[in-house]
Amino acid sequence: MESLKVEEYMNHYPVTFTANMAVEEASLRFLKTKQIGGPVIDGNGKLIGFLSEGDVLAKMLETIYYNEHVADVKDIMRKDVLSMKPYDSVLELGQLMLKNKPKVYPVIDDDGNLLGTICRNDVLHAIDKHLRANLKAGKEHAAH
Repeated sequence: MESLKVEEYMNHYPVTFTANMAVEEASLRFLKTKQIGGPVIDGNGKLIGFLSEGDVLAKMLETIYYNEHVADVKDIMRKDVLSMKPYDSVLELGQLMLKNKPKVYPVIDDDGNLLGTICRNDVLHAIDKHLRANLKAGKEHAAH
């Protein structure tokens, strides 16, 4: 069971943002990708923050109220980001997700470079796939 690693189930092509991006552009990226959160990276691909759909929604409401640009990603991104390593356990991540708020976790290497993201749905997929394989193996074993 411990063999379920984050790298096997993560999204290798997540939506990403930059600190200087306008909140309106960030909103458009969320609309196009239908993702609910994404890492903020610097020019070298290092993780520097995280942006959620909720963060953008709050500022978009402000933008429409004032009818003007009110924020860039750097103004609203979370800087204290919970992240995972590719070799971390999916099951341990599932336990973390029950205790912590993020639904999406950036996956970084040991140098802080973004490799992808993993979300609740990815964790459910990993568990489901593992359970189905075990149930099938159990039925085949019982038939012999």
